[in-house]
Amino acid sequence: QVQLVESGGGLVQAGASLRLSCAASGRTFISNVMAWFRQAPGKEREFVAGISWSGGSTKFGDSVKGRFTISRDNTKSSVYLQMNSLKPEDTAVYYCAGRAYAMTAVGLSGSDYMYWGQGTQVTVSS
Repeated sequence: QVQLVESGGGLVQAGASLRLSCAASGRTFISNVMAWFRQAPGKEREFVAGISWSGGSTKFGDSVKGRFTISRDNTKSSVYLQMNSLKPEDTAVYYCAGRAYAMTAVGLSGSDYMYWGQGTQVTVSS
């Protein structure tokens, strides 16, 4: 089992930056593909970014490409989402997710992920 706890959300103005963190505990984290998803009220859950266990492979949703980056520090069992040039349409609850052990591909669907955090709210005002 892997437990995930997100932090770093908040209320910011358009154009600002935020860095979300996800701390993992439980069984080994280093082999898990990790990702960030988000869900805005009345909308479906959306893939934001994902990263392979080594950090060598990353994927991003089209709406955040060029603005968001994802990274991880396996020594700290943590994954991060750096969000720059935030827009009001980035407002959502952001969730950290982890794939099952030994699944090596960065999946784009929520169904690809076994472990989920409780989410952190990001609100971007115009």
